[in-house]
Amino acid sequence: MRFVLISLLLAVAASTQAQTVKVLVQSSPLAGFQYHEAGELWPQLRVGDALTLVREPENPHDRNAVRVEWRGRVLGYLPRAENRSVAAEMDNGTAVSGRIAQLRESQNPWLRLLIDVFVIL
Repeated sequence: MRFVLISLLLAVAASTQAQTVKVLVQSSPLAGFQYHEAGELWPQLRVGDALTLVREPENPHDRNAVRVEWRGRVLGYLPRAENRSVAAEMDNGTAVSGRIAQLRESQNPWLRLLIDVFVIL
């Protein structure tokens, strides 16, 4: 079903002569906020900021790991429970990107930063 949707979107993009189409495929909290640089960088982060997603197939803790970076600095990871589809698309060569969707003041690190993940067509 997903590949049918991507094929349909590719056809639409080609017919409208769009150069790039981004499709929102996932919104997730940031995992590992408290273990990486997100806390230190918090004052500089803004909703809408671009995020780089980096596949880590050799990660010893999660074979589907997708690292989340902001300006080359590690913020954390996509949650393990939600990273399998994104990892598979990245492994298949699909271009993906991310952005900060929401920033919240919360004691719970899982509620502080919400990430939107896009497939780039």
